[in-house]
Amino acid sequence: MSVIAITGTNVVLILVGVLVLAGYLRLIVGPACASYSRRWEKAAAAVLTVFILVGLLATGAAIGAALIWSYDRWG
Repeated sequence: MSVIAITGTNVVLILVGVLVLAGYLRLIVGPACASYSRRWEKAAAAVLTVFILVGLLATGAAIGAALIWSYDRWG
């Protein structure tokens, strides 16, 4: 039987993940769904917010990759 060691880093990463998910639901999905009255419109709005999430993640990853790639020039 293997024992899973939960470190402080794991706890912080889980808490941050929960916080980010709660913020995403509250700040992006909530207003998008509140704008419509029919269920299928709310569901479509919630699905379309995934595109916002992917765009934000891709932009952040691209900026991070550019910083890492050009670090030797500036660092």
